Amino acid sequence: MGGQDPESYLRRLGEQGDGPHDIARAALMLAALDHPRRLLQPYEAHLAEIALGAKESLRLLNNVEECARALSALLAGRYGYDGDRITYDDPRNADLISVIDRRRGMPVALGVLYLHAARAAGLEAAGLNTPGHFLLRIVAGGSVALIDPFNGGAAVEREQLGAPPAMAGAAAASALGEIGVGEPVSDIDVLLRLQNNLKVRAFQAGQRPRAVEIAGRMTLIAPARAELWLDLARLNEADGSLGAAQKAYISCLALAKPGAALHNEAVLGLEGLKRRLN
Repeated sequence: MGGQDPESYLRRLGEQGDGPHDIARAALMLAALDHPRRLLQPYEAHLAEIALGAKESLRLLNNVEECARALSALLAGRYGYDGDRITYDDPRNADLISVIDRRRGMPVALGVLYLHAARAAGLEAAGLNTPGHFLLRIVAGGSVALIDPFNGGAAVEREQLGAPPAMAGAAAASALGEIGVGEPVSDIDVLLRLQNNLKVRAFQAGQRPRAVEIAGRMTLIAPARAELWLDLARLNEADGSLGAAQKAYISCLALAKPGAALHNEAVLGLEGLKRRLN
């Protein structure tokens, strides 16, 4: 997929399913949509440097706790990545280009970098469905460690996990709602969660066109998920883009199981929309 523009890259990524993917590159391409004039080569070079550093740092390690500490030493220690506790809701914290520039971010954005480093070192690594936060799991030598990327890669005990997260919007709720708390999620789920942070903050700030834009990106990377099309339809309708809303409702109906709640919601939404159009 090298050499493609970000939108083409992400469309093809979505066609390939849940992954695993080159998750850091995918997050970089999502960020590139908001930085059309920015050269990506320095960011790609930085990701390659992180990957090389991870390979070197973890090359002789087999103990999963040692691997976790080495990842923390690399990303938090060498490169200075940490959670942004002062301006947590700043949208830049969910934009990988800005996260790399500032070395600060939200849990899921930082988690993308930890996943990238861990996998480069040959570890099995995945994001987890965890409440109101983002953690990741690494596996080495038959043992498992949980890592908190927002807090310098600190280790987390499984007993600390609680109830399912309340993520705003049908898209977010459905993306992880059927996955058990503390269970691994797909790379696409991680990327959707990253985008959902942007969408929710835009909506809360009254930036409806921006929320629609981000919802559209979510359908780009996960086109087979009916709930994303329903969310996009509702946002378009609220923004007054009725033609786009109609197309999104139709896309939802093409994917949703007839008789299911999601399908019924789309039917009602489309019928109401048609009455407005007529």
